[in-house]
Amino acid sequence: MKYLLPMALCIPIAAFAAAKDSFTLTGQWSAYFSNEVRAIEARGLSQVRTLEDWQAQRETRRQELLEMLGLSPMPERTPLQPVVTGAVQHQEFTVEKLHFQASPGLYVTANFYLPRERSGRLPAVLYVCGHSRTITNGVSLGNKVGYQHHGEWFSRNGYACLIIDTLQYAEILGAHRGTYSDGQWWWNSRGYTPAGIEAWFAIRALDYLCERPEVDPARIGMTGRSGGGAYSWTVAAIDDRVKVAAPIAGMTDLRNHVLDGVVDGHCDCMFQVNNHRWDFPMIAALIAPRPLMLGNSDADRIFPLDGVLRLHQQVRRIYDLYGERDNFALLITHGDHKDTQELQVPVFRWFNRFLKGEEPLIEMAAQRLLDPAQLRVFDQLPADQRNTTAPDWFNDPHPPNYQAAELAERLRTVCFAGWPADRPTATLSRKSLKETTPTTRAATYDLPLQPGITQPLYRFSRLTPTRPESLTLFILGEDAASTKLLEHLRNERFNEAESLLAAKLPEAGSPFAVFVPRGVGDPAFASQAAATRMKRRFMLLGQTLDGMRVWDIMSAIAALKRSPGSENTKITLAASGPMAVNAAFANLFEPVEKLALTDLPANPKQRPDYLGVLRVTDQVPGIGN
Repeated sequence: MKYLLPMALCIPIAAFAAAKDSFTLTGQWSAYFSNEVRAIEARGLSQVRTLEDWQAQRETRRQELLEMLGLSPMPERTPLQPVVTGAVQHQEFTVEKLHFQASPGLYVTANFYLPRERSGRLPAVLYVCGHSRTITNGVSLGNKVGYQHHGEWFSRNGYACLIIDTLQYAEILGAHRGTYSDGQWWWNSRGYTPAGIEAWFAIRALDYLCERPEVDPARIGMTGRSGGGAYSWTVAAIDDRVKVAAPIAGMTDLRNHVLDGVVDGHCDCMFQVNNHRWDFPMIAALIAPRPLMLGNSDADRIFPLDGVLRLHQQVRRIYDLYGERDNFALLITHGDHKDTQELQVPVFRWFNRFLKGEEPLIEMAAQRLLDPAQLRVFDQLPADQRNTTAPDWFNDPHPPNYQAAELAERLRTVCFAGWPADRPTATLSRKSLKETTPTTRAATYDLPLQPGITQPLYRFSRLTPTRPESLTLFILGEDAASTKLLEHLRNERFNEAESLLAAKLPEAGSPFAVFVPRGVGDPAFASQAAATRMKRRFMLLGQTLDGMRVWDIMSAIAALKRSPGSENTKITLAASGPMAVNAAFANLFEPVEKLALTDLPANPKQRPDYLGVLRVTDQVPGIGN
């Protein structure tokens, strides 16, 4: 075993094997996600050449991160209203059991560890917890009790240490898993992520520490593991009051998450709403040049070592530009995703070095010394708590009223930044042509949407058209009628397909086309579990599946307009249900003559999700809401 501080790195060869996942990207999706990850990597820290380059963009990057956490504008810093509900006395330390309100009704339960013998202001550590659930007799004690040994060690060694509960596993049980398992895709539309709540909890915890007379505000560090590791590097990136950081087992890069399947093992609290299309090293780079240690185990399947090493290599360049390489450390130990002494001891040394200016021999181990029930804050949960409803109200966006042109620009830059840079330019490539009746021909086309992504379009034309200048474009969705229609089209049962659509045509015998956006009828999205995994990968790319379907519909419209002989064709765009919302947004960017949209969801929570759309508009453009 080696503790790896800035000067040394020793890694077993076997550690380079990436985590394997039972869900595998195949076919066009493997190529697509690989292309998108490479594009994001190419516009990351590798583009920073000089310290001046970095300093010129650093504050902009920080503001982008705040926006992606749902903290822009920053919530009001209302009074914390701290309450100490009791204390536990140990011969070496005292634990205050307390709560404060990060926002009115948003309670943070915490334990504050202080050495029994102290003089003057102390260095302090804010410890943030991972996903450790402790339920006793049906009562949640908070995840702070599972990490009590860290607070105990710090207090026994001359620190003040505040350990705060997370939203999900606190004494008041909130939610972290909206898109992970609960189908709450509207979190994306609100620009909401529990990572933002956890960051806000920590920011207010720093406010509390700075108010305590025992604490030296100039010597505050932050650490945690797993989820706490993720919150540590995020908060240190946006709040300079964190002078030293040591996130443990809570970071890896975009490639691991999207291509190696690591995202499938993490709930939403680990991720910003990535509409600025960041790779994760960007977060750690914002901490530079302050002391930062990244810790991980070599066989951690949910934070694979190869991604940690890639991340470290990129961030080290930023520290090198500052001339502060000794302030950046990589700690690698042997083992899987566990809170081990091998990970803890170097972290303790790191804080001693930078918060105390000393490096004594560490003899005592971190160990749990108290009964978890002793650390419970509430005897009864507060009736005015809003923790359990936080996704509905936290930092409510209140979108302004934009004019059409400005609305399109805001949507393009905020919600649809994952689209290709240029307008749709693809053309239809015909695969087959079949006469279905003496007067009708059905043509099957491929429409290339992006590199690696091609979707089918079916066009029904008339040999003796009555209105050649008009065409109805039907967009298939995921409803039962669309599924049946797609089955007929795939099997070239064009007469049956036409029969299903005949009643929806403006007049008998008029021409029409049917377009299949990505994911519709695709086996990669066949089950709810598979669809969830695919959709969460889109999220990390700064996209959503439905946001890219808007692009697909735009591409189909543009391709039809460019088809030979169709220059003056008047297109009616027809869709139903959630896909009708996608069609309405597509019309904003690639207008058609007429919309024929039905059964649009009235509730924004039931509409397709686009990243942060409810921060731009709560209306469906072109539709009476």
